[in-house]
Amino acid sequence: MMNWEKNIRRVVPYTPGEQPKEKDIIKLNTNENPYPPSPSVQEAIAVLTNDRMRLYPDPDAEILVNAIAETYNLKPSRIFVGVGSDDVLSTAFMTFFNSETPILFPDVTYSFYDVWAEVYRIPYRTCPLDGDFRIVPEDYKTKNGGIIFPNPNAPTGVLESISVIEDIAASNPGSVVIIDEAYIDFGGESCLPLIDKYENLLVVQTFSKSRSMAGMRIGFAMGSEKLIKYMNDVKFSVNSYTMNAAAQLCGAAAVRDKAYFSETVNRIVATREDAKKRLKALGFEFPDSKSNFIFAKHESVPAEKIFRKLKERRIYVRRWNKPRISEYLRITIGTDSQMEALYKVLEELLNE
Repeated sequence: MMNWEKNIRRVVPYTPGEQPKEKDIIKLNTNENPYPPSPSVQEAIAVLTNDRMRLYPDPDAEILVNAIAETYNLKPSRIFVGVGSDDVLSTAFMTFFNSETPILFPDVTYSFYDVWAEVYRIPYRTCPLDGDFRIVPEDYKTKNGGIIFPNPNAPTGVLESISVIEDIAASNPGSVVIIDEAYIDFGGESCLPLIDKYENLLVVQTFSKSRSMAGMRIGFAMGSEKLIKYMNDVKFSVNSYTMNAAAQLCGAAAVRDKAYFSETVNRIVATREDAKKRLKALGFEFPDSKSNFIFAKHESVPAEKIFRKLKERRIYVRRWNKPRISEYLRITIGTDSQMEALYKVLEELLNE
């Protein structure tokens, strides 16, 4: 090892879902929305001028922040925006998790959490989900340096009640509690109203899933003015111009088109509920999902075999070779025609 390598910060990076380059595939592995963004987004792109691209973007992303504020009936000072919810969550880790006491999150959860903890040298401890992949609230009523978990959880799709979240927030007045609501629009009740009651509660959402804008990278957090100010202090100490002009304009247009948002979300929910019946008929079991995916395992066929066979047939789903979940496949809800193709191939494979 060279001398300069001794001071390298070494981490095991997050592994994103595969992004295949070939065409004519059915991509159900990264929870993207199968429908296009609001038509208003295309209109917003059309009005981009050379000056908007030549000049630095608004560091406060005012047009986007104001649109989110109007939609969620909040003051702009209670909203933080970033380049996808990953950027928002990363900033939150840097801002709030600086204690020598471990932060807490579930053992089966979004696999970026432990990566950020390692990168920022944050001590952490995972709390096991119960046998039904549910959070055990008592595990989070102990000394900690902060708490984070998704609701609905990823990759399980399990939704916790508002009462569970409030119980955890109320039991931890000395810690920041972050609820990652990337999938909340697909059937859950947001805990957003609780931020008026708990100054230590931060709610994070994204445009990547329900608003079909994963490629634009827009995320946001909502919380007390104090929490948001602290996050902005960190952001402006690292990079003032995180959000480009196109993302700000398109994000504002998307969040204001409530009718299109409701239409596409309802289509995905209807397809998901049908998928539950179809997959059960094929011998799959899964926790009840309130997200845009189903976390399923087959009663007799190994997940690795199904994963491999589907890929050979140009259908991509997600699998992790990790304790407790290696026999599960996470299947994104696609269009009705994509799902029909999936069922047909699964039936053929399972009958071999």
